Formats: sequence, C-alpha cells, structure tokens
Amino acid sequence: MPSAAASSRLPIRPLPDLLISQIAAGEVIERPASVLKELVENALDAGAGRIEIRLEGGGIRRIVVTDDGGGIEREQLPLALARHATSKIASLADLEAVGTLGFRGEALASIAAVAAVSIASRTADAVSAFRLDADSGEVAPAAMARGTRVEVADLFFRTPARRKFLRAEATELAHCVTQVQRIAAAHPAVEFNLWHEGKAVLRLAAGQARARVLQLMPESFAEAHRAVAARAPGIELAGWAGLPSVARSRADAQYFYVNGRYVRDKVLSHAVRAAYADVLHGAAQPAYCLYLSIDPSRVDVNVHPTKIEVRLRDSSAVHQFVLHAVQAALAESARAAAGESAAPLTRLADLAAARGPAGDRRAFAAQPPLAIEQQVAPYLALLADTGAPAAAAAAASADAPPLGYAIAQLAGIYVLARNRDGLVIVDMHAAHERIVYEKLKRQLDARAIPQQRLLIPQVFAADPLDVAGTEEHAPTLAAIGLDLAPAGPSQLALRAVPALLAEGAAQDGPRLARDVLRDLRDYGGSRVLTEHRNELLATLACHGAVRANRRLAADEMNALLREMEATERADQCNHGRPTWVQLTLADLDRLFMRGR
Repeated sequence: MPSAAASSRLPIRPLPDLLISQIAAGEVIERPASVLKELVENALDAGAGRIEIRLEGGGIRRIVVTDDGGGIEREQLPLALARHATSKIASLADLEAVGTLGFRGEALASIAAVAAVSIASRTADAVSAFRLDADSGEVAPAAMARGTRVEVADLFFRTPARRKFLRAEATELAHCVTQVQRIAAAHPAVEFNLWHEGKAVLRLAAGQARARVLQLMPESFAEAHRAVAARAPGIELAGWAGLPSVARSRADAQYFYVNGRYVRDKVLSHAVRAAYADVLHGAAQPAYCLYLSIDPSRVDVNVHPTKIEVRLRDSSAVHQFVLHAVQAALAESARAAAGESAAPLTRLADLAAARGPAGDRRAFAAQPPLAIEQQVAPYLALLADTGAPAAAAAAASADAPPLGYAIAQLAGIYVLARNRDGLVIVDMHAAHERIVYEKLKRQLDARAIPQQRLLIPQVFAADPLDVAGTEEHAPTLAAIGLDLAPAGPSQLALRAVPALLAEGAAQDGPRLARDVLRDLRDYGGSRVLTEHRNELLATLACHGAVRANRRLAADEMNALLREMEATERADQCNHGRPTWVQLTLADLDRLFMRGR
C-alpha cells in the first residue's frame, strides 16, 4: 500500500519563470551590498568613467546607480531584465576565458524578482533616453545624458521572509560602502561617488592606483608598505603589502584581485599569509592590496553565483608565485628601499678583531671616532668634538649608506645614527634579533649550523618532562646546533650551542635550553622543523641577539647598521615590530617649531 507521503507527492512540472528568478536571487542577492555589486560591475563593463550611487535606508529602500558608460539601445532594454541574456559571452570558449566582471546574464533578472526595478539608458547616438519598468514591461522616453541609470526599490518586498534577515540600516550601509571600496580599489581610473540620504559618504576621484589604494587602506598603511612586482610567462602580480607594524586584529584591510575581480580564494590568501610567516605571528592579520593578472584560460570564474570565488587551473604554481613575490617585497631591507646595495659584514661579536689600529678601519673609514663612553658625555662630546662636522658631512654625502653612521647609544637600548635624511633610531636588540634569525635560517636550510662547544658544560635543574623531551627530540636538537643531554634524573647538561648564540648562551644557557624544549613540546618534535621552523628559530635568535644595556663601541654600532642594510626583512623584528625609524630634518624642525 503506498504511503500517505507518496500519494500526496506533486507531479514533476516546470517552475514558473518568476520562481526560478527568485531561487536564483537567493544565491546571488543576499543584501543591498549584493545588489550594488552587480550594478556597479555592470557599469564598469559598460565602460563607465564615473559612477554615481545614491542609497536610502542603507540600500534597503532604494539603490540608484548611474554611470556614463556606453548605454543600452531602446530595443535591447527588455532583454536586460531577461534571464540568461547577456552581451558578454556567446559560447563555451567565451565562458572559459571571461574578461568581464559580469557574464551570467541573471543578476538583473534576479534583482527584479525580489524588488521593484527600472532601467533608463541612452547610447551616444540616440536622440533621447528610454526607461524600462520591470513590472509593466513598458518602455517610455526619459531625460538623461549618455549612460545608464538603474533604480532598485523595496528590496525583498516580494519575498518578505528574506527581508527579515536584513540587519539595521547602518549595518547594511556599512556593507555597501565596503563593497564599493573593494571594487574601486581595482579601478582607480573611474570616479566613484556614494551618497546616503542625500549626504556624501564616499568620494573617490579618478587618479593613480597607489593614491586610490592609500585612500582606502588604514591611515598607517601609507608609511609602512612595500611595493610588490613580479612577472612570469602568463602571470603577473602587482600591488602593495603592508609591513607587520600595520597588522590588524581583523582581516578587513585585505584586497586581492584576479584580473580586476575582487576574490576570496583560499589558495591565494594562504600564499600571502605564508609570505608573512617570517615577520607576523599569532592571530594578527596583514594588510595588503594585490592584483594578479593571469591568462583568463588558466582561471575559472564560473564557480559561484556571486563570482567571488575562483578556481585556478595551476593552483600550486600560482601559490608559489604569489608567495615568493610577496616574500621578496617584504624582504627588502633599508638598503633596498633606498635603491642601494651593501655586502654583509662579519657578525657583531667578531668586530673587535677587525677594528685594527686607527686609520686602518677600512669598513668605517668615513666615520671618525666618537666619545660615547659615559651616559652624559655623549651629548657634550658631540658639541665639543672637532670631528663632528666631518661626521655630519660623511653622513650627509650622496654615497653614504642608507642608515648612516652611529653617533651615540641611548639608554642601553637604542642606537642613534645620522644619515643624509636626518636622524635614525634603531632598537638594537630587535634589529640584531632579525639578523641572527636570518642567518640561522640560511644555516638550517644548508643543514650546516656551526656549533660552539662550551668550555665547561652548563648543568642545571630540569623537570622530568624536559629530561624526557631531551632524549625524544635529540635529532631535532642536533639539527639546530644544540648538544643537550640528561645529567641525572632531574638535571640536564648543555654542552654545545649554535655558534651565533655562543655569547648569549654563556650568560644564560639554561634559559635558552628550557625555551627550546618548551617549543618542541608545544609544537611537536616531528613537525617543528617543517610547520613551526620559524617559531623555533625566532626563539633561538632572541637568545643570540645583543642584550639591552650592553655598551656598544662606535664600530660595533656601525657594524649593526651595515648588517641591517644587508639583511632581508631587517625593517621588522621576528615578532613584526619595527626595528628602526627615520626622523627627517623636516620632522625635527616641526618638533621644535622652526620656521613658524
């Protein structure tokens, strides 16, 4: 006997066109910002140079988008609202190499299924504009210049259940503004004006790409970013990557475009995030605006109705291309930012042997000796030193290194240097930490971390977990240059350390050993040299860096500056903080109100 459910089942039949469009709208139209995205992208595809947007009620009550593009001919206006009618593709080959933002031919039909829609348009050679009302299908003359105006009123009034899911007007307006910003960042040559309830909310004049991006990014981004530029056959990446100092708690300053289309792609976002692995740890989110240009046949944009996702045909190759391009941009040190080059010098601890007699200090011949031994003496010595004018002249010369020459040490923490632009302030521990970290990376990659055996092994108390961990992780410890072994049931003996860390280990070897064992325990010994290599090396580098309150001689400070110039990513420490700042003479003049 058939069940009651089977007997009540409806027969198979075609769905009405309106219901089909309303179903499609459920995929494409989520909120007013979704409508705005479709309308603005249509305007851009029409060749608009200026786009005017007017909203009411956060876009819920009314959205009006006016452009100065090519317009739509009178007889084609009804087709603009028909499902799957488009001028952008005509074959499967077109679909597989889409070069426009829109191509499905269903957005306007979907919008008209859930809201009241009218379109007015005029082509360049038309005697007047014409307006189409979606409800009546009537086409009538209208008054407007060349271009198109689309008006959407009472969003979701045909589907009240959907309208209940909309948020407050202020929230919907914020989403609309974000949507326009995302589109505008990829089209700097187009003017955008957004009005809400008659008040200007966003005004973006047409101009250069960098100027447009700086308008849209957080204010701090302007002074802390790197240009990204990389090219290979069939693919190119350009844009700007923010330094770790402008990282944010939210991913709200991340713009990635594929052939001019804003996308959220897991492969691409992972590539960018991986590029920041050396300089940004934890939950901090980088800020960036990147444009990937790729052969359209290598990317599938027909993945999701909203077109915000893409499928890359060579995802691994593209991932590596983006990763290395962003890494290279972030790796630019102070010398690269100044367009100069410098050869690496010996490490800080070895400089005493290279100093030689006065007059034979080849690496620092341009820097005269300075009196910097006492806390108060440096300033007085600088005033009285007859060599000060020569130092200033050397630092200000055209061939002076980017970070200049050291003039003093402040509070046992900062190195003060004079370069051709003014005053450079360096956090010496943070800067040296980055230098040691990059050296450790290169040595580990070459599987050749030099060891320095301790004259007397350092024996210290350890808990049972650390003792057991020493035996369990012996291969990993050996790979990073540590010779650590049990010396009893609750003791460990540190017998050798990486050569770069010898000075720090001599002062506090047990702490170094405990920190490394903690990392091995937290990250897992089998994965630490692959998935968490950077974190482990950062721990080592922190112990190898010059400590605060260590008095540095002038040659040592200058050596630190030269190594910074020769080290990748020397602008940030391993935790993403800046290692140096520049105060120009103009900055100093403002501080002292000179010229006012």
